[in-house]
Amino acid sequence: MSKIVKWLETYVLPLAAKLGQIRWLVALRDTFVSLLPITMVGSLAMLFNSLIKASKVQLGWDQFATILTPLVVIDNVVWNGTFALFALYFAFSWGYHLAKAFEVNRLSGSIVSLVSFTMSISDIVKIKMKMDAASLKTAVDINQFSTSGLFTAIIFGGIGTAFFIALYKMRLTLKVDARMPHAEWVAFSTLIPMMLAIFGVGIINWFFQRFTGTYFGIWLLETIQAPLVKMGQGFGVVLLITFLVQVFWFFGINGISVLTPVIDSLWLTPQNSNVTAVRAGAHVPYDWVRDSFNVFAWFGGAGGTLILIIAILVFSKRSDFRTVAKMALAPGLFNINEPVLFGLPVVFNLVYLIPFVVAPLVNVSLAYWVTRLGWVNPVQIFVPAVMPPIIGPFLACNYDWRAIVLSLVNMIIAFFIWMPFVFAADKIATEDDINRSFYLPEI
Repeated sequence: MSKIVKWLETYVLPLAAKLGQIRWLVALRDTFVSLLPITMVGSLAMLFNSLIKASKVQLGWDQFATILTPLVVIDNVVWNGTFALFALYFAFSWGYHLAKAFEVNRLSGSIVSLVSFTMSISDIVKIKMKMDAASLKTAVDINQFSTSGLFTAIIFGGIGTAFFIALYKMRLTLKVDARMPHAEWVAFSTLIPMMLAIFGVGIINWFFQRFTGTYFGIWLLETIQAPLVKMGQGFGVVLLITFLVQVFWFFGINGISVLTPVIDSLWLTPQNSNVTAVRAGAHVPYDWVRDSFNVFAWFGGAGGTLILIIAILVFSKRSDFRTVAKMALAPGLFNINEPVLFGLPVVFNLVYLIPFVVAPLVNVSLAYWVTRLGWVNPVQIFVPAVMPPIIGPFLACNYDWRAIVLSLVNMIIAFFIWMPFVFAADKIATEDDINRSFYLPEI
C-alpha cells in the first residue's frame, strides 16, 4: 500500500494541485457542493417512497402502505421539486460560481447560464397514442431538467457564462450613473454582455440543430445507444457498460439513466426469462441479467460508493470528509449515492477516478465468471433497487447463501481498492489547506 500511496504522491498529487488552481474546475466542484441540500432532501424522499412501495409489493403489508399513502404523495412532491429539476438548479449555481471565480456579477452569470441551458434542450415531446406516434411541439419533457440534462447544463451553461465573462471583461457595457439604485445599475451595466452571450448560445444551438437535425441531448443519447442495441451478454459488453456507467457518473451524468434503454434492451429480457423459468421450475437460461450489476458490484449505488463511505469512516482524518460520509451512510445502505457523489464530491475528482472505475470493473469480472462457472446462482428474482447489500444478493439469487459470500468478497476487494485513495485524498486536502492564503482586512 505504501508503494501505491507513494506513486499517487509522485504522479497524482502534482496534477491534482495544478488542477486545483484552475478556476473552471474549482467552480464546477463548488457547484456540486452547493447543491448538497437538494441532493440530500431528494435522496431521503426517494428512500422513504421506495421502502413504502417495497413493503407493499415484497412483504404484502397493504395496510401499512395504505396508512403511509400521504407520505408517498409528499415524497413525490419533494422529488419533483428536487431531483426532477436538478439540472435547472445546477445551471443556475454553475453560472454563479463561474462568475464568482472570474469576478463578474454573480446573479447575471447565473441568469445567463440558466437561459443558455433552457435554450439547449428539446422543445418537442414524442407521444404514443395506441399504435401511432406523434410529436408535440412547444412542449418540454421534464426528464431533461433532471440529472439526465446535467451534461447539457455543464456544456451550454458554461459556454453562455464564458461569453458573458469575456464580453464583460471587454467593457462592452452601457455607461450608467453610479448614483442609480444598485439593482438598476447592475441590470444596465450587464445588459449588453448578457444579450450578446445569450444570442451567441442561440446561434450555436441553431447551427447544431441545422447540421444534425436534432438537439444536443437527444443526439448524445442516440449516438451512445445505437451501437449497443444489438449487443449480447458477452463479457466484453458487460465490462463496456460498467465502464461507461462509471465514466458518465464521474462527469456528473447519471450513467444508469442515460444507458437505461441499452441496459434494459440487453439484460431486462433475460431477467424476465429467468424469473419465468424459476416459477415454472425450469432451468434458468441466463447468467448475467439487469440486477446482476446492482447486487454484485454497485454496493450503495454506481461505483460501489458505500465502500468508499466505510473506508472514509475507518481511515480518514478529515472532519469534513467524515461529516459527509456520516450523512451519506444511511442513504448509501439503501443504494442511494447522490449525497456522496455530489457532496464529497466524487464527480470530477481525479483522486477518486481510478477506484471509482476500477472497483466496479473488478467486482463485475469476478461475479460474471463465478456465475458462469455455476458457483453461484444467477440473479433470478426481482428485488427492490433499495434493498441493502448482502440481503439483496441473497434474495435475488433465490436464497443462495453463496451469493452472500460472493458479495462479501467483492466488498472486501473494493475496500482495498478504495483504501489508498482515501489516504491520498486526505493528504491532498491537508496540503491544500496549508497552501491556501486567506484575505485579512487591515484594521
